[in-house]
Amino acid sequence: MANVSNRPLSPKIPLCPSGRSRVGASIPFAITSTGSYVPERIVTNDDLALLGCDSEWIFQRTGIKERRWASDDQASSDLAYEAAKNCLQNAGVTGNEVDLILVATITQDYMTPSTACILQQKLGSIAPAMDLNAACSGFMYALVTGAQFVSSGMAKNVLIVGSEVMSRTVNPKDYKTYPLFGDGAGAVLLQSVATENSSIVKATSLDAEKQNRSTGIIPSGILGFTLGSEGSPEALCVPGGGSREPLTRIGLDQGRQYMQMDGRSVFKWAVRCVAESCRDVLASTGYSVEDVDLFLLHQANVRIIDAALSDFGIAPDRVLVNLDRFGNTSAASIPLVLDEANQAGRLQRGDLVMMCGFGAGLTWGTALVRW
Repeated sequence: MANVSNRPLSPKIPLCPSGRSRVGASIPFAITSTGSYVPERIVTNDDLALLGCDSEWIFQRTGIKERRWASDDQASSDLAYEAAKNCLQNAGVTGNEVDLILVATITQDYMTPSTACILQQKLGSIAPAMDLNAACSGFMYALVTGAQFVSSGMAKNVLIVGSEVMSRTVNPKDYKTYPLFGDGAGAVLLQSVATENSSIVKATSLDAEKQNRSTGIIPSGILGFTLGSEGSPEALCVPGGGSREPLTRIGLDQGRQYMQMDGRSVFKWAVRCVAESCRDVLASTGYSVEDVDLFLLHQANVRIIDAALSDFGIAPDRVLVNLDRFGNTSAASIPLVLDEANQAGRLQRGDLVMMCGFGAGLTWGTALVRW
């Protein structure tokens, strides 16, 4: 469980998440399958240059070379379905065997019903289904939530999908924001892990985790995590379309339906957020940076990833990057790069994986996962 902050809001200088992580439950559960889907349409920086964007600026400032955009007839649930279908097929699990569906998205098909309910219908499932809206941290929020259902025995098969059509949230006239985002979906299946060794200790404390390691037992699951938020809608927001500001013709003409971002402040906050939340999680579990086999960070900006490499002294081969090909896909970012790592054979049983998401809210979610 993550602790709660009573700090005052500071929209111009977002605060840091220091000291907020606690060791999460490590009752054996596993990510037994992954899957992903990206639309066929590839949009390069040169394509955007035809619209007035600076192709060289995009790459130099973000590391993005191209991104995928959904076709006109594709919505978030369509992308989610393809990723979920891929994930379930890899696991040999049918839709009606899924006990819970969680979809992390900020680009839902409709205001209501949830995208998760549409996905549930597409899969032929009868599972309860709900959306989680934590922007680029959404997958991490969903992962921690789904883990609780599996580890408590309330569900055997939990399907988690991050799916976004971000290309429809950005203003084509905003040359600094428009090139950053892409569309895609990633999925994971969480299952309980039966163990023959009854001496596994639930890792709710550092001592318990050390006890497991001393016996040579390697339970998979979340070893430590932090979830947090610093409400700062002024930093990153889509102002129009909600109950506070229903869309009107004037609002549409003003582009209020599009994302507005204080890029400089969000960038500085994100760099601090990655460093401090990862340190907190490592400290809570007793592991060091050197113990982590793979870092899967939200793919927002290569300079944020480079800052993490520099700050921790991490070798580049321990950080997987696909930002150059897909751009920022918000809640789909981490499951997309996770599936890529899994399909490439980068993940082996017992590996330690650090996952970190951060985004609008402002929110963050970081977890150390035993694969």
